[in-house]
Amino acid sequence: MENKITYTQQGDYLLPDLVLPEQPNVKIGIWGKRHERFIKQHHKLRYLNLLTSGTLAAYLADIDRGAAEMYDRLVLQFARQEGITEQLKADNQMLWVQRMNNIRNRAAKIVNSELIYI
Repeated sequence: MENKITYTQQGDYLLPDLVLPEQPNVKIGIWGKRHERFIKQHHKLRYLNLLTSGTLAAYLADIDRGAAEMYDRLVLQFARQEGITEQLKADNQMLWVQRMNNIRNRAAKIVNSELIYI
């Protein structure tokens, strides 16, 4: 198989016609998008290597899946440890919302520090 490079004339220059490899069509959630934004700004070489090798979408989908699982697991663990139950939700909704928001914020902070912003 012969690799032929084609060129396009741009003024006085011939520029190669480069095409990125096809990325698989996968759904990337909020965690994957946060990580993509982070590596695009702070780890440009890693981002470009993933992009040009055609593995960026799969990489981000894995990050997203792992982060979502970790977040859900942490929220459940914290809620159990702190005794937050459906009974509390029925008895005092405002207290339940306050405590669950606190738990969700702590879980998000842990996920961000361990998986997203690294």
